[in-house]
Amino acid sequence: MKLNSPITRRLQTLFLLATLTASCAIAHAQDRPVYLDNDQPVEARAEDLLARLTREEKVSLVHANSNFTTAGVPRLGIPELWMDDGPLGVREEVGERFRILNHGDDFATAMPGTLGLAATWNPELATAYGAVIGQEAKQRGKNIMLGPSLNIQRTPLCGRNFEYMGEDPFLTSRMAVHYIQGEQAQGVSSCAKHFAANSQEHQRDSINEIIDERTLREIYLPAFRAAVQEAGVLTVMGAYNQINGQHCCENEHLLNEILKGDWGFKGIVVSDWGGVHHTDLAVMNGMDIEMGTRPPYESNYLANPFLKGLKSGQFPVSVLDDKVRRHLYVMFKLNLIQDPATPAATNTAPEGPLSTREHQDISRKIAEESFVLLKNQKLLPLNPARIKTIAIIGANAIAQFSHGGGSAMIKPPYEITALEGISNRLGSDVKLVYAQGYNAPGGSVQANSKLGTEATAPVLDSSNLVAEAVAAAKVADVVVYIGGLNHQEDYDTEGGDRKDLKLPAGQDDLIRQLVKANPKTVVVLMGGGAVEMGSWLSKVPALLYAWYPGLEGGNALAHVLFGDTNPSGKLPCTFPKQLADSPAHALDAYPGTNGTVTYKEGLLVGYRWFDTKEINPLFPFGYGLSYTRFKYSQLKLTPDNDSNEPKLTVQFELANTGERAGAEVAEIYVQPIHPGVFRPLKELKGFKKVFLQPGEKQTISVVLDRQAFSYNDPDLKGWVAARGDYKILVGGSSRDIHLNGTFSLKETTVAPDNAPPSDLASKLKASGGQRTQTTEAQRR
Repeated sequence: MKLNSPITRRLQTLFLLATLTASCAIAHAQDRPVYLDNDQPVEARAEDLLARLTREEKVSLVHANSNFTTAGVPRLGIPELWMDDGPLGVREEVGERFRILNHGDDFATAMPGTLGLAATWNPELATAYGAVIGQEAKQRGKNIMLGPSLNIQRTPLCGRNFEYMGEDPFLTSRMAVHYIQGEQAQGVSSCAKHFAANSQEHQRDSINEIIDERTLREIYLPAFRAAVQEAGVLTVMGAYNQINGQHCCENEHLLNEILKGDWGFKGIVVSDWGGVHHTDLAVMNGMDIEMGTRPPYESNYLANPFLKGLKSGQFPVSVLDDKVRRHLYVMFKLNLIQDPATPAATNTAPEGPLSTREHQDISRKIAEESFVLLKNQKLLPLNPARIKTIAIIGANAIAQFSHGGGSAMIKPPYEITALEGISNRLGSDVKLVYAQGYNAPGGSVQANSKLGTEATAPVLDSSNLVAEAVAAAKVADVVVYIGGLNHQEDYDTEGGDRKDLKLPAGQDDLIRQLVKANPKTVVVLMGGGAVEMGSWLSKVPALLYAWYPGLEGGNALAHVLFGDTNPSGKLPCTFPKQLADSPAHALDAYPGTNGTVTYKEGLLVGYRWFDTKEINPLFPFGYGLSYTRFKYSQLKLTPDNDSNEPKLTVQFELANTGERAGAEVAEIYVQPIHPGVFRPLKELKGFKKVFLQPGEKQTISVVLDRQAFSYNDPDLKGWVAARGDYKILVGGSSRDIHLNGTFSLKETTVAPDNAPPSDLASKLKASGGQRTQTTEAQRR
């Protein structure tokens, strides 16, 4: 080939172009900021981007710029950060001051209330629950979903109990971890709320809760700790209330010392809406993003006042940098920050309805597993082949619940009421007669075929309603009464608590009259927890608690009533016989005096109180019946002697001895025999839901780690697993123990408060006895 030939010259040109292109690529790569390099660690990318922000840009990231967003920084590829309610689904679009915008494309799947989710005792369903919300939030362009709600039920009167997960920190922790994992796997951040002890809505913005450190760490914080250290939750919301004299959104001990210090939380602490009250306390005590303070947003506590303090030297820049670093960390985790030189990507979310058939089926499945059969004298399941007429009685039979309750409200594409679900199941084979029976408090939201045409039921003459209901009961083969509570003021709703445990609107007397007119009366109650039932419970043959069951609730209820689904729910909260039996009320420790409430019951919350004080509840924690029967046998306790950390495998056999397929929740409680410090009589430390065919038997194994035997010692700043003997109790509720054995810890170990759950405990030789810490309830 000639050196000067056209071919040679062309090859030389191509080589030069290739060399130039490679050189440009290398130069571009060298110039490319670290924060845009996906191969770099998230922490390094956040640090690089932090250094490129001006002080004013940083401050813009730590407070709201609208009802549900914080500002972006377009020049660096930082978008607005979008948040939304809530724990039960993706809330419809709202404007300033929560004005409903009436969009036509923001329908979402209304999931059952999370108290109902907890009643399933099924962590796999919690994962599915979170995934449904995460997928729909992602499609709506939401980055942070404000849920789950992880507060412990201290009083059955709390207006938000329906969106909490019951009275037990272990059950709440297990369900919360799976919920968060399911949701965050969709590329959306969960926000564990309300940190901490938002135990009452009465005076929630100001109430000062006096809680001792051990109670705080053993009862009210474990679910949050699990959310952070096990589920990796990216955001946490501060609560409205005060704890020990400081608002939770400005609480040094909660936010800086425990959450960020002991637990190593790397994400964002966001305030509840309007939960910040002071610039200096919010700045210095761990609040990262202020939300909900009204416009103008530049005047919010963490806006211009914060900027002014930075300029004057009142606040160190390092505090601002820590807040922004956390903000950026979460945005990188969610893959939100993009190269500003690259055109913004179009929305790649799948087209079509947010609420898919698959999501609706999951909602129905959760509802079916949540229903708790409280009583059954061989009336359920109903057999349509033997029934000609059913009287459906009660305002809740035609009520819709999803679009109520406060920030947890959802706008579903439809909602199947109880009456519709029963009608769907029976068709024309059985005659249904409906009677309202009572006026729902506040007026129930009545069902219509198209959402947007909801109507509040008119108030009718009560005596006529009762007479019509009794007449319908007399001519029916079976009565299905569907009553309970609703989301109206003074019942299950944000911003207020119930006044008592009574069924509203004369329902107690109505039920008595119905069962007198027709002894074959099934009572179905919907609501967010316990009600008093003493005046009629002994007279009714069947009782089912259905919580707030979501958009498929009516179909789910019909499936359980007619035996298509065997109920397997268990109570996540104790149902007392009367309000005075509950600990906070027995000790006159609710709602507080002069703005302060002291948690006198200490550790004795829920069943811990009833069991320790030997008070019989109406229905105990963990209780729930089935259409089949189960037998427990062959308990075997196997210590792990090869581990540096005490572990115990609890093994037993569980058999379905009935004629129907069904599921049993096997619950494991630990009871210290001779504790050196005050401890509740027993505590839930393990459970497993098992599905069995008729005649089937399974061997069940549950591992208890050192935490199952531990109590918190504030003086040692750690969790003490004390040497000694422990009873291991296995059964179907806190009061229904079938198997028991004894396990001995040979030595005392202590795990520091700041140790992750997987860290090995340091050994501590017990000397001179163990510290004893008591509250008023424990001394009584």
